Amino acid sequence: MPSVSTEFDTIAAISTPPGEGGISIIRISGVNALKVASQIYRGKDLAKVASHTINYGHVVDPATDEEIDEVMVSVMRAPHTYTKEDVVEINCHGGIVATNRILQLILGLDARLAKPGEFTERAFLNGRIDLSQA
Repeated sequence: MPSVSTEFDTIAAISTPPGEGGISIIRISGVNALKVASQIYRGKDLAKVASHTINYGHVVDPATDEEIDEVMVSVMRAPHTYTKEDVVEINCHGGIVATNRILQLILGLDARLAKPGEFTERAFLNGRIDLSQA
């Protein structure tokens, strides 16, 4: 019988329909969510901001120091999140270019692309929601 792991990688995905609006959201969830976001974010120190706050700044490519986009970053600390893990949401300008570029920066760090439904799967496995809600 397969076992269910309680240790998870840090995952990321675009949470809004591509090209549908003026704002796109990239969600990061897991133990290293704050670490990953902090590596590309220039603004307040995300490790020091209060949970459930939104912070103004810029996403910067850490390899080149090139500014990618002006953003608002939400920091939500475990266990008071949908997945019961640390969650960071990056609100950037809508459209494909900036959104995909930010996601690629995140995936180049200590995060992997979330599988479809994986945020909800984690919420279920972590006891945040029950099977009927999932």
